Amino acid sequence: MVETISRLLAGGAAGAAAIRGTNERPTLTFGALRGLCTRTVATLNRLGIGRGDRVAIVLPNGPEMAAAFLAIGAGATTAPLNPAYRAEEFTFYLTDLRAKALVILHGMASDAREVAARLAIPVLDLVPGEAAGDFTLEGGEPGNAAKPGLAWPEDAALVLHTSGTTARPKIVPLSQANICASARNIARTLELGPDDACLNIMPLFHIHGLMAAVLASVGSGGAVVCSPGFDALRFFRWLDDERPSWVTAVPTMHQAILSRAERNLDVIRRAPLRFLRSSSSSLPGPVMQQLEQVFGCPVVESYGMTEASHQMCSNPLAGPRKPGSVGRPAGPEVAVMDDDGNLLPEGAVGEVVIRGPNVTAGYEANPEANAKAFTHGWFRTGDQGAFDAEGFLTLTGRLKELINRGGEKVSPLEVDGVLSGHPAVAQALTFAIPHPKLGEEVGAAVVLRDGMECSERELREFAAEHLADFKVPRKVVFLAEIPKGATGKLMRIGLAEKLGLTA
Repeated sequence: MVETISRLLAGGAAGAAAIRGTNERPTLTFGALRGLCTRTVATLNRLGIGRGDRVAIVLPNGPEMAAAFLAIGAGATTAPLNPAYRAEEFTFYLTDLRAKALVILHGMASDAREVAARLAIPVLDLVPGEAAGDFTLEGGEPGNAAKPGLAWPEDAALVLHTSGTTARPKIVPLSQANICASARNIARTLELGPDDACLNIMPLFHIHGLMAAVLASVGSGGAVVCSPGFDALRFFRWLDDERPSWVTAVPTMHQAILSRAERNLDVIRRAPLRFLRSSSSSLPGPVMQQLEQVFGCPVVESYGMTEASHQMCSNPLAGPRKPGSVGRPAGPEVAVMDDDGNLLPEGAVGEVVIRGPNVTAGYEANPEANAKAFTHGWFRTGDQGAFDAEGFLTLTGRLKELINRGGEKVSPLEVDGVLSGHPAVAQALTFAIPHPKLGEEVGAAVVLRDGMECSERELREFAAEHLADFKVPRKVVFLAEIPKGATGKLMRIGLAEKLGLTA
């Protein structure tokens, strides 16, 4: 059984394309990719970095990001970070991760460089090679790796932070065995093979793009075509030039693509897709049906989360697909549980729980979170739903207070903390506002200090100095008092409805 990245890559034909770019550069073959992994692990070992050591990666989307994830992950632990983070966020993540090194694109200006220098974390510059995805690492000081060589199945391959209902994000370690199990599950669900090529438009600091687009593709001997990031204006040109067999994206991207499809029908006919895949947030049923009609191929909606190394359920590629449902279990065991830990029968609504080889063993250094998250060996997802008679799962809501902004998860308490730091703010409460395309938008209710003034624009600009753009509230409402429940707790859930707000 394939349980490490290096073993997963061993199956691709040496001369076959593994990583491609959306430009004129030569493709990186599986033979070259395996050589890159060997060289990269040797370089890291010479710098004192080995199995279990964490390497933060701050790179723009593209073939180098995909290749760095695979090559560094073959012998160390990858920690991809959003390049859009500000210095304050990089400081938190690099410190919390205990990063052994920072890998960043050569010549790329980023707050991450200054933060790493201040924290005495070595900076390794990634210098692109001729082929798409090929690179060398420069910088660092010689050292001795405590655990050199290729990673073992139980070693952490990837660590990501997941925002929760506490202000401090939790670290999710995913082992080599976890992510390889997920890649196998996705490949099996989508019937991927060596003739497939996925056009990746997802950010590669998220579990969705890393697992579905990159790892499942190369793990099945196929290729991933790495774009510089989603661009609705360039999507159809990429489709025409690269001729991928499938695309995976979040619903907001699919909706943007659909809005430009009518004027690109010739491209759709010239470059037919085998299927489209949607995940990370709910795909409206009408959008799914329109996509299938316009592209003339199945649209597969899947359900995933970081703690499951992405995929948990999926609508089938062949056979019935149910709009509004996230499909049947597609890898791990999936069940519905009540508050007392009892598994519920078909049709009953409860919390969705999972277990299987792709599921994390637990949050790092967080026994309280793990005690809440695991019941009788099942991981509680925080989502609510029910199975129908045909085994399809429909989600009915989220139990957590996370704001899901088009697949980007925002912790309300993190935003509360930033807004509360403004000198004019006495109290701030961040909440979700329903949005027709993103699913949810970030809103904030603010009570100002007596005698002080502050405009919505000023507060948003203040927040933008400390937060990535997707976390900045799009609407700020000034109130004399924020509504409270019977116990005095601020009413975050349902606040948008109470205030009559829509995005």
